Amino acid sequence: MLPPRAYTFIGLNGIRVLSVIALLLVFSSNVVTLANDIKAVNRFMAGEKQAGGTTNSTISAVYDTDYIMGSTVPNQPAGAFWAVLNRLFIIFQTILLILSEFGFPAVFFDLYFPVLGKSFGLGALGLIQMLIGAAVLSHHVDTFTLVSAFFLFSVGCVNTLAGLIFRESAKSRRSLTSWREHAKGALPTHVAGVKIPPFSPMSSPPPFVSNLYTGMTNSSRATDEETKDEKKFAGFGFGRQGEKAAALKGYLISKPVESLPRYVPNTSAL
Repeated sequence: MLPPRAYTFIGLNGIRVLSVIALLLVFSSNVVTLANDIKAVNRFMAGEKQAGGTTNSTISAVYDTDYIMGSTVPNQPAGAFWAVLNRLFIIFQTILLILSEFGFPAVFFDLYFPVLGKSFGLGALGLIQMLIGAAVLSHHVDTFTLVSAFFLFSVGCVNTLAGLIFRESAKSRRSLTSWREHAKGALPTHVAGVKIPPFSPMSSPPPFVSNLYTGMTNSSRATDEETKDEKKFAGFGFGRQGEKAAALKGYLISKPVESLPRYVPNTSAL
């Protein structure tokens, strides 16, 4: 029987594997779509040149459409430019998300894309995947691109749900390095997403422990003379040796005068 932490580790890493597969499918499908769009634009431009000056109604109906035939490029000014730029953005985003799933390079993401770094959970990753899937599904694409985009959108929903459940501790729970740290000792290193530093017997004691034996606190500190006196009599304690050492230095301890409390009856009068 595995501990609950192991099931969480396996489940989150299973979602990560599905996320990487979906991103790879969207990357490859968009590369194919980009190549098909460029070929369709070239055919469209070549057909316009050949049909230039003709008044055939069939030819004009073919070239007077909202989208270039066989592509996702709109038939409008600079339509091919924006369509190609959109595909390049999607390809770049999928590469970036794949690298963030592997956590490499971690310093780059922590500095320039903190939402994809270690300090954030899976919610931002899932939202970006959903946006990419919706951007692809909003166009008329082939079956391969349609299935890969729908798969990515579904994985994005799962990542968003996992981010809402585990919050910022999701990436630390699925990390292979944190799992090894957990397996090294019996004491946990993470409790509710908070990292616990390992105990070292050679480590220095807390400040309040060291101040306990010197009679000093952080709020009130003794003067230089009192500190020197404490150092002088530190090894004698409160016994006979301490009294002798104090007497040699001129410090005398006077005995209180013996007396009875007022409520005790005077026995001498009886």
